[in-house]
Amino acid sequence: MAKRKTPSRKRRTFTAEFKAEVVELVRDGGQSVAQVARNLDLSETAVRGWLAKAQPTKESTISSDDDAELKRLRAENKRLRQERDILAKATAFFAKEST
Repeated sequence: MAKRKTPSRKRRTFTAEFKAEVVELVRDGGQSVAQVARNLDLSETAVRGWLAKAQPTKESTISSDDDAELKRLRAENKRLRQERDILAKATAFFAKEST
């Protein structure tokens, strides 16, 4: 049996405004990429591509002060984890010694 080939859909073009509206629907509309793509008869790949190319929102940009604080907090978090691990090992060592 010969395999039937599904007729391909004609390639569509979309305006930059339409793409921006789709990106906004995903970011602010509380809908997933799949839901938006299904509702607008688009491919998920196209919507994901538009999301990747879109400019970040103003809320997602981090100021240099926030970036510096984030680096400081990550370093402190790393140090505290190391201290916790050392104390856990010391506790296990002394618990073993006392039995």
